[in-house]
Amino acid sequence: MDITYDIHGNTRLASAGIKLRCKLVKVVMTRFAAVTALCALLTITSIQDPHAGVAAQDGVVVEPVSAFAKVENRIGAVPLGSTTDAELVARERDTLAPKERRNGESFEFQAEVSRLMDIIINSLYSNKDIFLRELVSNASDALDKIRFLSLMDKTLLSDGKDAELDIHIKVDKKENVLSIRDNGVGMTKEDLIKNLGTVAKSGTSSFLDQIQSGGDLNLIGQFGVGFYSVYLIADYVEVISKQDDDKQYIWESSADGSFSISEDTENEPLGRGTDIRIHLKENAAEYAAEGKLRELVQKYCQFINFPIYLWVGKEIEDPVEEDKDTAIGKGTSAENLEDKKEETEDEPDREEAEPKTKPVKRTEWNWEYLNNMKAIWLRNPKDITPEEYNSFYHSLTKDFSEDDPLAWTHFNAEGDVEFKAVLFIPSKASQELFDDYYTNTPQLKLYIRRIFTSDGIDELLPKYLAFLKGIVDSDTLPINVSREMLQQLSSLKTLKKKVVRKALDMIKRIMDDDPDEIISEDEDGLEDNEEEQTNEKKGKYAVFWKEYGNFIKMGVLDDSANRKRLAKLIRFQSSKSGEKLASFDQYVARMKPDQSHIYFMTGQDKNQLKNSPLLEKLLKNEYEVIYFVDPLDEYVMQHLTEYEDKVFQDASKDSLKILGKEGKVKMKKAAKMYKKLTRWWKDLLAGESIGFVKVSARLANTPAVVVTSRTGWSSNMERVVLAQALVDPSKVSQMKSKRILEINPRHPIIRMLLQKVTEDPADEVAHRVAVLIYETALLESGFTLNNAKTFAEQIHSLMKLVLDVDPNAQVEEEEDEVDLKDDDSELNNFELEGTGENDNGAGNISDPEPVNMLTEHFEDIETRVASDFGRNAPPSNDVVGEDDVKRQIFKEASQIFKPDSEQSLNDEL
Repeated sequence: MDITYDIHGNTRLASAGIKLRCKLVKVVMTRFAAVTALCALLTITSIQDPHAGVAAQDGVVVEPVSAFAKVENRIGAVPLGSTTDAELVARERDTLAPKERRNGESFEFQAEVSRLMDIIINSLYSNKDIFLRELVSNASDALDKIRFLSLMDKTLLSDGKDAELDIHIKVDKKENVLSIRDNGVGMTKEDLIKNLGTVAKSGTSSFLDQIQSGGDLNLIGQFGVGFYSVYLIADYVEVISKQDDDKQYIWESSADGSFSISEDTENEPLGRGTDIRIHLKENAAEYAAEGKLRELVQKYCQFINFPIYLWVGKEIEDPVEEDKDTAIGKGTSAENLEDKKEETEDEPDREEAEPKTKPVKRTEWNWEYLNNMKAIWLRNPKDITPEEYNSFYHSLTKDFSEDDPLAWTHFNAEGDVEFKAVLFIPSKASQELFDDYYTNTPQLKLYIRRIFTSDGIDELLPKYLAFLKGIVDSDTLPINVSREMLQQLSSLKTLKKKVVRKALDMIKRIMDDDPDEIISEDEDGLEDNEEEQTNEKKGKYAVFWKEYGNFIKMGVLDDSANRKRLAKLIRFQSSKSGEKLASFDQYVARMKPDQSHIYFMTGQDKNQLKNSPLLEKLLKNEYEVIYFVDPLDEYVMQHLTEYEDKVFQDASKDSLKILGKEGKVKMKKAAKMYKKLTRWWKDLLAGESIGFVKVSARLANTPAVVVTSRTGWSSNMERVVLAQALVDPSKVSQMKSKRILEINPRHPIIRMLLQKVTEDPADEVAHRVAVLIYETALLESGFTLNNAKTFAEQIHSLMKLVLDVDPNAQVEEEEDEVDLKDDDSELNNFELEGTGENDNGAGNISDPEPVNMLTEHFEDIETRVASDFGRNAPPSNDVVGEDDVKRQIFKEASQIFKPDSEQSLNDEL
């Protein structure tokens, strides 16, 4: 071989030697390959196929049995080389692993997948169940679109299978694959890239900015975020889609930052539509259960416009006749069978025995129709009967009792937010509504384009209307955002405003249809059929108020925008309503011509208010007074200042205006006359939180009352606040206003007190009487005494004065008690003898105290007091005569301690 050297000293082969060696190698390899191929061909043809041997016997072709698998059982093989059975295609498709196809065209997602998953899993969706809602919603949009396009091109929905628009859900439990298929408009290759490769069109960052700014989030029908919720339960997804104008393609991705699209040549033709195959994660196996899928469809997609079917299997048993081989296998020999055959031939008249059967279980698969409930709110209200509304209410609320709703309203709203709604008022309020008022969530179900979105959106209804039940279905709200994001939408506030107004109109309609709520009593114009209808609705609003009255009152506190509407719904009892409930409209209609105020008073019960001295003059002059007896009424009336230009006036507050011009002139004269007494009285009560003492225009028979300022707490309000569990008494005392003592200038006690103070301001009797009148007025006005013991001592001192008892007289010492420690057994068996006329036998005595002696003591006091009052009875307007409290105490005490027998226990002991 020639060797040459270059200028750098390197060796290299000569070109001639290289060419020669290459030619020799090529010739040898070519010949060797030809010989090898020929030998292999001869070997194959010379070997006989053990499965190909066929023996012909009597014209029947017998195929030998072999332990080896048949050619068509091998994946990818084609039997006979010319046909392909459907089972082979199915087997081949089932063996495909959930990996992206290598011949597919790969693309990168527009948005960062890591950021996308963070949005979907952590921010937008709080549970995994919503993936089905999103996918069914997209399928419904595709069906809507093809139906819309068919209006312009009728050939798109020609007669046949493609004309039936529906959604099918199927589970392959063996492969753990969930399939959701629709025959909607389908997608082309460009649509798959555009719709499934883009997150909110403009990327993740813009998507977040759009949500936070409350912009237009209507992404329905664009897949986008809604489609990617499928990766909450899937680790690999295939989307097979076919549009009429394009081929069938497969979109597939494992959410690893890319996706691929390839032409579908392995699956059966869809014709038109989309099939989404979800390869479930290991922790999402529950979504392969038929019961779980049925539950989700009925929860989220119950009112979809298109039928939704689920592939379900049902195990059934078929009776199968036992064959002879089975009988032999059970122990019947061939000889016995021959004997039975001969016996049967000998007895031709014997009836043939019925063949024996055995149950064989098999699974029958069918499509189950899931969303069979129709969306009643999409129909015209005029075409729906009350029975249909009641049936829909029971199915919606799962309330299967016999109680129908009190009322319902069905309406459509248009404008910025378009929606349809059906609202119901249950016949009874649940106890949970009262126990958890501030934590209650509205019981309205929010649907968006017939897809259930949520039933706990706080911004859908205010708290005071949380008792309403029903459905709100909007076509303009976005569906593929979470409940938290949905509550921030400005359009939801507009929807809430319209729903509240319609709900209040529904309640007002109950009131207007109730004959008990009619202001005018002229019912002569009613015809017979109208009377029958009104009788059915009679008292219906009273039932509503009993169940939900407190919610309406809470609405007055919380909803300032609808406060006037809610005020018309409030009911109460008054001095002229009797036992019925009255409204503010009825009160205004009964007002006196010169009356400019609506008078009311709050308290614990109606009887207490009716007998209150604060209302004496009002009731005497036949003014109607409203009785508010619910603790919540105190807060309600702080927010209601007027009604129909009539100002509310609390009868327990200062500045009660009930006098005319002449009355005001008389009051000025009386105030001037009692000026010295009022000043003296104020100085006397300087330590009692008294603002001032004044002459009253509200009293008729009572000497004095205590009221509060117009902006201060009433006595009932103080009681309500102090009754709260976590109240701080020290802070409550700071909120109390100065009290005002009003005196009756026409009462004889007040006149006599004025005379005594004028003669001697230091008169001890006048001091004690003034303090006692003030404390008595506190009790009658509903306040509590700071020191009840001092008040009792004043009563006792006054009684000593009336009974001519020495003020310095001391209480007698108790007599020595009998030592009964040794006689306990005898005392337990002690018998009281009867008086002769009423001998009721004996009784056991558990207390050794001389009860009869105490009773005789009280009876003696009662007798002496009665004789003193009969002998020297004071005038009816005297202090003691008016306030005979102690005498009543004696009577009650004597009844309490009076024994069953008149026999004195002292004597027996």
